[in-house]
Amino acid sequence: MTSTRENSRPPKLNIVIDRAIAFFTNETFVYICKRILQALPTLFLASILCFAIVQLAPGDYLSQAALRPEISEDTLNQMRQQFALDRPIWEQYWRWLSQVLQGNFGKSFTGQSVATLLWDRVPATLLLAISSLILTWAIAIPLGIVGALAQNQTIDKVLRVISYVGQGFPSFITALLLLRVAQNLSPLLPVGNMTSVFHTDLSPLGKILDIGWHMILPTIALSITSFAGLQRITRGQLLDVLRQDYIRTARAKGLPENRVIYVHALRNAINPLITILGFEFSSLLSGAFIAEIFFNWPGLGKLILQAVQSQDLYLVMASLMMGAVMLIVGNLLADLLLKFVDPRIQLDDFQ
Repeated sequence: MTSTRENSRPPKLNIVIDRAIAFFTNETFVYICKRILQALPTLFLASILCFAIVQLAPGDYLSQAALRPEISEDTLNQMRQQFALDRPIWEQYWRWLSQVLQGNFGKSFTGQSVATLLWDRVPATLLLAISSLILTWAIAIPLGIVGALAQNQTIDKVLRVISYVGQGFPSFITALLLLRVAQNLSPLLPVGNMTSVFHTDLSPLGKILDIGWHMILPTIALSITSFAGLQRITRGQLLDVLRQDYIRTARAKGLPENRVIYVHALRNAINPLITILGFEFSSLLSGAFIAEIFFNWPGLGKLILQAVQSQDLYLVMASLMMGAVMLIVGNLLADLLLKFVDPRIQLDDFQ
């Protein structure tokens, strides 16, 4: 009966159905669905924990607002009822969760939409964070390879000293030093905001160059610590792979050294770095915090800091949950990248 129905279908329809079945039964698609289902209870528990931690702080937004003489007691009571701050904590949480399930992150205590506040700042933070990520990997990976190939030679020792110094410098110290450099080189390197005062008068190419000009210092500040750690990890992983038997076998077969290093060794050494990339993706929105504060970059860092200081509950919750989602997505992307780089890896191994 089934074969009769299949024969009666147009050939193109059979092709579409076969491709759809192949897609929905594909190992990668099934794995993604499983991870999404596993992420839902994780996000639910994370939201409860975050909401409880935020509520542990003494007072609330209205406690600080009450200190301002221009705000009357009636206004405070109206806001308390509007945001359900007079309700038990579990009612407040359920009210927030109901809004989120409807695709609404609620309103900030300032009266603005939380989603609007976040999305207005996300592009600036992503621009800075992604540029830093690209710069870090573009410098750290080649230097890590150089250090591994020149093990214990002068250049390797110099690179190790640089990595130790880079890792030992806190981000805020690096930012302060760069601010000092900018002061001495002023007006060569701009500090503050992401555009110049004459930005609107520039051509499209000029606007791009203007933003890139303002990105130089915060991007360097973000990249130094990450670059130092990634360089050391790359060097260590490559040295470990170069000692393996199959590398000696490849050399014994007479393969060119470049092919041995960049095709056989580096391909296997890159796997742990891809896992690190997944974690770095999760910190894209929060990692630029220090640079944004010191260089007055109009990103999420300043907005979230102000929200925490004023105990703007719904804005803080949205930023925390955004970080949790980025962590889950980053880990998922890392697993998929590992599968793409090394087809021998089975996605079921990550369960």
